[in-house]
Amino acid sequence: MEKTTKIAIFEGKRIRRHWDNEQEKWFFSVVDVVGILSGSADSRNYWKVLKNRLNKEGSEVVTKCNQLKMQAPDGKYYLTDTADTEMMLRLIQSIPSPNAEPFKLWLARVGYERIEETHDPELAINRALQTYLRKGYGKNWVNQRLKSIEIRKALTDEWEIRGVMGNNEFAILTDDITLAWAGLTTK
Repeated sequence: MEKTTKIAIFEGKRIRRHWDNEQEKWFFSVVDVVGILSGSADSRNYWKVLKNRLNKEGSEVVTKCNQLKMQAPDGKYYLTDTADTEMMLRLIQSIPSPNAEPFKLWLARVGYERIEETHDPELAINRALQTYLRKGYGKNWVNQRLKSIEIRKALTDEWEIRGVMGNNEFAILTDDITLAWAGLTTK
C-alpha cells in the first residue's frame, strides 16, 4: 500500500499530514497540531507567538520545520509549516496546555524507560517481546523474530570485521540477501 497525503483525526479534529517517499517520513501540519493541543481559537497566531518564543530560547524546532503545500478548508493549497514525528514530539513539549500534558507524560515515561535500558539492555528485549505479543503475534513468531535480529547482528558484525562500512553498504548487502532469499527487495 502506497502512503500518500492523508488527513488524521485526533479527538474529532483534522490534522493534515503528508508522506515523503524519499525520506520515508510523515510530516504533520504544525498549525493543526498546535491548534488542537493548545485549544486556541486562532492556531496560526498561537503558532506565530510560540515560534518567536522558541527562537528566543534557541530551540532548533522552528528551523527544522519545513513548508509544504497542504489543502486548506477552502480547497486551495497553501504553504504550511510542517514537522516530522520527532520534531512534532519536541514541539508538543513546548505547548503549555492540559491537552498536551498526556503526551508530555508519555514522553517522560518513554525517556525514563530508555535510560533504564541503557543500564540493563535486557529490558529492551523484554519490551520488544511484550510489544509484539500485544500486537497479536504468536510466541513462535516472536521467538523467530528475535532470533532473526540476533542472526542479523552477528552477520553485520562479521561484515564489519571484513571491512564493510557505513549504513549504505549494509543496506545494499541486506537488500541483495533479501532479494535472493524472498525474491523481494527490503523496500
